[in-house]
Amino acid sequence: MEAKYVIVFSALIFSLFNLGETATTGNWKLLKKSIGISAMHTQLLPNDRVIMFDRTDFGQSRILLPAEKCSNATNPKVDCTAHSVELNLFDRSVRPLTVLTDTWCSSGSLASDGMLLQSGGSNNGERAVRSIRACANCDWTEDQRGLVVPRWYASNQILPNGKVIVVGGRGQFSYEFIPKSSLPSDFTVFALPFLRETRDSVENNLYPFTHLTPDGNLFIFANTKSILFDYINNLVVRNDYPAMPGGVSRNYPSTGSSVLLPLKLGLSNSTIDAPDAEVFICGGAPPTSYVSAIRKTFLPAAKSCGRLVITAQQPQWVMEEMPMERVMGDMLLLPTGDVLIINGAKKGAAGWYLGREPVLTPVLYQPESSKYEIMEASTTPRMYHSTAILIADGRVLVGGSNPNSNYNFTEMFPTDLSVEVFSPPYLSSGSRPQISWVKPGTELSYKQAISIGFVPKRNETLDNVSVTMIAPSFNTHSFSMNQRMLVLKTNQLRQVTSSYYIIDCLAPETSNIAPPGYYLLFVVQNGIPSRGKWTHIS
Repeated sequence: MEAKYVIVFSALIFSLFNLGETATTGNWKLLKKSIGISAMHTQLLPNDRVIMFDRTDFGQSRILLPAEKCSNATNPKVDCTAHSVELNLFDRSVRPLTVLTDTWCSSGSLASDGMLLQSGGSNNGERAVRSIRACANCDWTEDQRGLVVPRWYASNQILPNGKVIVVGGRGQFSYEFIPKSSLPSDFTVFALPFLRETRDSVENNLYPFTHLTPDGNLFIFANTKSILFDYINNLVVRNDYPAMPGGVSRNYPSTGSSVLLPLKLGLSNSTIDAPDAEVFICGGAPPTSYVSAIRKTFLPAAKSCGRLVITAQQPQWVMEEMPMERVMGDMLLLPTGDVLIINGAKKGAAGWYLGREPVLTPVLYQPESSKYEIMEASTTPRMYHSTAILIADGRVLVGGSNPNSNYNFTEMFPTDLSVEVFSPPYLSSGSRPQISWVKPGTELSYKQAISIGFVPKRNETLDNVSVTMIAPSFNTHSFSMNQRMLVLKTNQLRQVTSSYYIIDCLAPETSNIAPPGYYLLFVVQNGIPSRGKWTHIS
């Protein structure tokens, strides 16, 4: 037998041994060849429409604004193209939106009322706060002085009181709160020396990873270090977290990604109101990667991942390795509690023309077993300025990629205007559970008893049923801000008919665990999730 056939046969046996004969590795589908812009920033709204935008000084996009939105529509020198769009997931239609201030490398959060609150950027957008509501004909409103100081490459996190904290930004070692009100604290810039301390020669601490902990404090990770921070009293609560091992920088421009693993409120006999919280960080690049890439030497990205129980008395990093190197990758929580690692490159850093060797294969990570599984490859490189978000039907919407300083379709990695969807393996198993109703309703209160009627997946036992809630995230630059998953405490599973069941569970205890706002509710049966149902907690 020729050597090449031996290699192929061996690879097949290895694949079957590791995945099982009936295993699937997900699949890809092109959703829209062009939305007219490159999706640098992406947010799912509670009406199942997706807001996407890039930057206003890229040059002319490939989608026009309505004539009434451009006062100089007849002048070819005036940019009357849109740099933000709304994608309707039901009919795939694209509606151009009007954004005037520069959104380049900005940040965002879905406010508790479902409005996208978006902040910062570059040039005339560096102090802007923008908002758009989830309605049929809504458009952006903008306040060019919505921030006290310029915020470029900052991170946002919605808080238990419904306010949003904006952390850092280039040259800003501070934080502030939005939206502004009459409170003096809203117009105060609070110093955060940790950001200055973690900066190196190329600022490998931009877009710091921020995660709200179950005690209401903020975990902040920058470069290799982290703190637990009381933003109300401007006080570092913990600074004893060890540096992440490996000598790799994890934040922009040596861009890795981070998630807060699912908060488990709930085995049936659990009485824990404040569960343990564990952060999972993957990828990144050597600290010199950015400078080396500018000089045309593209260093290998990191394969390493680390897990840290941030609520432990003596936390220690547990290090693991992905199947391949990855910089500029995105990490998304799936309804099952697994983590999807997607997009990015094997070499280089974040920045114009600085990435090489796109990683086309997503990886599925199972936190319970620490198992990594390689998924089906895409045919589209998703490099710098690509995005990925979970949508209500359990698929992952992927778009963007523009490692160029303008709209350029002839470079090695051209500007990409398409959006596609990746279907995780759980969507390849035929039928899935279906939520019929939620009582007393989808408007939830804390500590409230909830009953969910559902039709189970056919021909399977119901010995493994859970209820999960996921907060939709604002995704840009490989970090999904505000991403959060809760595994609810379940009390009883009741059979009503041969094909109809009710599961009783409890809403989250406090706003520290679940900040007020919109969540997607899933029933998960034997690892297969239902379609998500929008709920609101306040």
